[in-house]
Parts: sequence; structure tokens; C-alpha cells
Amino acid sequence: MAENAWILGIHMTKFGKRPTDDVVDLASEAALGALKDAGVGMKDIQVLAAGNLRGGGGLAQALQKQIGQTGIPAFNVANACATGATALRVAIMAIKAGEADFGLAVGAEKLSGVGLLTGNTARAEGDEWTPAGRFGAVTGLDGRTGTETMPGVFAQVGMEYGHKYGGASFELFAKIAEKNHAHSTLNPLAAYQKRFTLDQIMNDVMIAYPNTRSMCSANCDGGAAAVVVSEAKLRTLSLEQQRRAIKVSASVLTSDPWQAACQVLPDINTLTKAAANQAYEQAGLGPSDLDLVELHDCFATAELVHYDNLGLCETGGAADFCNSGATWRDGTTPVNVSGGLESKGHPISATGIANIWEVCHHLRGEAGDRQIEGARAGLAHVIGLGSACGVHILEKSAA
Repeated sequence: MAENAWILGIHMTKFGKRPTDDVVDLASEAALGALKDAGVGMKDIQVLAAGNLRGGGGLAQALQKQIGQTGIPAFNVANACATGATALRVAIMAIKAGEADFGLAVGAEKLSGVGLLTGNTARAEGDEWTPAGRFGAVTGLDGRTGTETMPGVFAQVGMEYGHKYGGASFELFAKIAEKNHAHSTLNPLAAYQKRFTLDQIMNDVMIAYPNTRSMCSANCDGGAAAVVVSEAKLRTLSLEQQRRAIKVSASVLTSDPWQAACQVLPDINTLTKAAANQAYEQAGLGPSDLDLVELHDCFATAELVHYDNLGLCETGGAADFCNSGATWRDGTTPVNVSGGLESKGHPISATGIANIWEVCHHLRGEAGDRQIEGARAGLAHVIGLGSACGVHILEKSAA
């Protein structure tokens, strides 16, 4: 039987504009924070996986030069917005394979001030969002036609869901952003901690209908890291380390399956449903067992369809689920209590681990003013357009 993996330590930097820090600085801050949180040192780590997209590659080795070169296997990971979650999965697989007792996964990115970044939205100077991406670009292909840019893809996904099932109005999408911006006011590490009214969101600059700029993820700088430990090794550590350790009950990565309709345009629904179903089977849990969910709300439209994709509601019932208030912090299924990508920020390669950081802190009872009381199980989800989907289910230690 494969060795269980546990998150022993985890750290997220403050997200936002970090003009004096480069990618290695952000990765180092996150890694050292995770090691400290775990109560171990770099000398204990036996495998390293580091993710970064815009730095040109080689972050793992550059990071070692900052925090300690010990000759261990070092993997450089790039998997779109699922990069951080993929780096974590690399470390987890090494643990499960019995090749390591301790693993370190890191994701870091510099995105503030990028401006036009194909396939994303960015916030430039001040508190303003700036639109980005080739919004008018249309893909020429056999099969379904449309755009490959993130704003367009996720706008189409949301509109298609509304057309198929009903209830997904412009105002409903705006309500999702309203929730996430409200949640962010309780997260001191979020890039933006500002509440917006529904009218402000709906009357903001339109990026790709029905997403206005305040319904879009925030490009920023940041890093996140996690130390993973085998179950056998965990039993030899202190009772306090065992108490704070979080069990990785499921770790899944999927990509788009073959479909007759189209082999070019991404299908964010199918690979998410597949990842979620595999994760629930691995963990032996269902959606009703989750106390909180951090999902990939790169756009408000994405959050809505992922309620359905992750099985948080019945098929076709995402609009009613949202309108019920279930996804607010005091609801029955809190979603993106961190503020989500729309407010917490989206430094691409850090996002997957940052979502897990949020869940871990609630399971440990260390989430401060936004704590979900009694949380024992949570799910973290991330989508990398291209395609990749990472889903992790985490459970509180019984120690």
C-alpha cells in the first residue's frame, strides 16, 4: 500500500506588488516559511519541486543557491495556472513511491505591472484593473470555434451554462465577485482587501461579457510553498508536529480527454469533473463532507460552473446553489473564503499551493477572523488552461 502523505508545513507570502523582490526572493521567502512552519530544515528535504512560468526556467536550482544546495533531485515545473498544484503533486508522488520522507514544493511568480498579458487580466498602478489578452482573437479550427484567450473562454463557459440550465444572469455573476471581495477583507495576505457593491461591480469596465474587470482575477506577485512528509516519518516527530499536520487524502491531476467535437479549445468542465470524481473516490469522501472549498475563480463565470463540476450542487443547479447563500463564509459550503483569485490575487505559479494554504489554516484552526469553525475536511482546486486540473482533498489530523 502506498505511503500516505501529509502537509507538515505551509507558507504563503503576502500577495500584491513586490517591486524590490524577484522570483527567487519570493520563492525563498515561501520555502523558508514553510520549513519553519514544519519545524524542519533544508537538510531534511529529499526532493524539491519548484514551479514558475515567466522566469525562464530553472527556479528549483536558483532556489537551492539561496536556501541550501544539498544534492537532492530538483524538478522544475510548468503547467499553466496548475503549476503550483503540479509541483506539490510531484513531491507527493515521491513520498508515495517511498523515494523520500520529506519533500518541498514551491510556486512563485512576478506578475504585477505586466499590463497586457495574453490570456489573463492584470491590475496596474493603484487599485485599478487593466484588461489584458487578445479579446478579439478567434481560433481557426475544425470543430467548435471560439477564442483561446482566458477572458473569452471563461465568458463563453459561463454563458453556455446559463443557456443550458437557466438562471445564470449578469447580476448573478456579479454576486459571486461581491462575495469574494467581501471575503478578502478578512485576509491580511490578500493582494486586495476592498469590498465592492453589486452596482460597482456591474458598472465596472467590461472585459468579456459577462465579466467586468472586478469579476476577473488579479495579477500580482507572490509565492507559496509546502513541506510534505510521509506518514511513517510523521509518527517519529513531535506531538505538536503531528497535531498540526494535514492529511492529503487525495491528490489528482487531469487533462482534457479526447472528444469528437474539438481537440483545440479547452474544456474546463470535463477535466474538472474527472479530477473531482477521482479525488472523492481516493479520499472516501463526498462533496457533502467538505467544510470549505478553494476553487479556481479566475473569473466569476468560472466559479459558477465549478460549483457544478466539483459536485457541490446537483447538475444544472449552480445558479440556485449560489442564490441560496451557501457559498458565503457563514453558508453551508463556504467557497473562496480567502477572497479567491479575484481578490487574494493570482500569481499564477503560486496559486495552486496558496489555495491549499487557505484550506490547511482552517483545518488547523489558524485562519483568524475568517475561520470556519470545526472544519475537518476541505478541497482545493485549480485549472491550468491548456489543459490541466489539480484537485486536492485535505483532512484534519486526528492526533
